[in-house]
Amino acid sequence: MSTTAVDLIEAQAMKLTASERAELAERLWLSVQADAGTDEGLDPVWEAEIARRMQQVDSGEVVCRPWGEVVEALRAKHG
Repeated sequence: MSTTAVDLIEAQAMKLTASERAELAERLWLSVQADAGTDEGLDPVWEAEIARRMQQVDSGEVVCRPWGEVVEALRAKHG
C-alpha cells in the first residue's frame, strides 16, 4: 500500500500535543468552509460555550479521556 501525502501529514500531526492538534483541526476546518463559501461561523452562544469548555480543559478543571478509554468503560458498564 502506498503512502499518500495525507498519511504523511497525519503521521506528523499525531506528534503534536492535543491542543496543537485541535488548533490544526480548527484551521483545516475553517479552510474547508472558506473553500465551500460557508464561513458563516458559529452562533455566538456556541462560541461562548466552546470557549468556556476549552478554558476548563486548559486550566485542568476538566480532564479529557481518550475515546478508546471511554468506549471501554461504557462497554464494561452496559455490555
